[in-house]
Amino acid sequence: MLSADAQSAAKTGIPAPGDRFRVVAIGNFDGAHLGHAALVEAGRTLAGEKAPGRPVECVALTFDPHPRALFQPGQLLFRLTAPEDRAAALLGIGFDAAAIIAFDRAFASLSAEAFIADILLGALRADAVVVGEDFHFGQGRKGTPALLVTEGERLGFAVRLVRPVRHADGTTISSTAIREALAAGDIPRANAMLGRPYAVAGEVIHGAKRGREIGYRTANIALDPGNALAYGIYAVTAALDGEPLRGVASYGRRPHFDNGPPLLEVHLFDFSRDIYGSRLAVAFHARLRGEAKFDSLEALLAQMARDCKAARAILDSSTGVLPQRGKA
Repeated sequence: MLSADAQSAAKTGIPAPGDRFRVVAIGNFDGAHLGHAALVEAGRTLAGEKAPGRPVECVALTFDPHPRALFQPGQLLFRLTAPEDRAAALLGIGFDAAAIIAFDRAFASLSAEAFIADILLGALRADAVVVGEDFHFGQGRKGTPALLVTEGERLGFAVRLVRPVRHADGTTISSTAIREALAAGDIPRANAMLGRPYAVAGEVIHGAKRGREIGYRTANIALDPGNALAYGIYAVTAALDGEPLRGVASYGRRPHFDNGPPLLEVHLFDFSRDIYGSRLAVAFHARLRGEAKFDSLEALLAQMARDCKAARAILDSSTGVLPQRGKA
């Protein structure tokens, strides 16, 4: 009989593998970046070595909430991917399915050996397991890569430890490195590590409606309080019910007006429909400048015109992928 934790894993809706060779990759997978995509590639390579000709299924085993939310409650976490978008993001980098386990005190107390027996083998029926070479698991992070390899040999599942993927400058690609790049406003660096433009999505809400008064109507989205994207002006693309759009966005506290709570304000080019209540996905391609307070409204409007011109030029030359999760 499966333990409560194994039963929790089974409730993810992942079916029995049948004749497929199932590879399970384990991680938090925030951002679904190029380092995570490397696990998929390694898993398929391993499957080809161990079961040539057999159909392969790559499953991402991940956790929600993020372990940091359990061990550091109350501390804001800059999540690259919203929980509701996690599964779609993982499928987007090549996984066939995602098993998301509730990370609570009971699960955190599971020993490394029980994690292997109950979750990997009992619930997910893994034929192979792929992890980063520094991966630790189980109570107190006592489960080591070496233990995983040893247990794989003993219990009959293959294990592949994957070396870190590095950015062109030699930095290890990680969710932390991407967060740091976004917090510094270095969009090209963040996007290079993600393998696609950084994107957010949210419901379009009512704002102060200053934009329409000055000729720059905006779609406003309140981002998660933990989002640490640098305040500033950005060239963006957007998707609304699958419709591709382009624009310029301001993220921050509007120092020229009120220094209020952070808000993403997106001015969509050649677009004037009322979309309050719709879900808008926004992808970031470049940071044009930081926030600023101007001497006059005329000076602000002149700068906004320059921002729009700069954003159009950047987007005209960009081959970036439009955000894919913009449906209401």
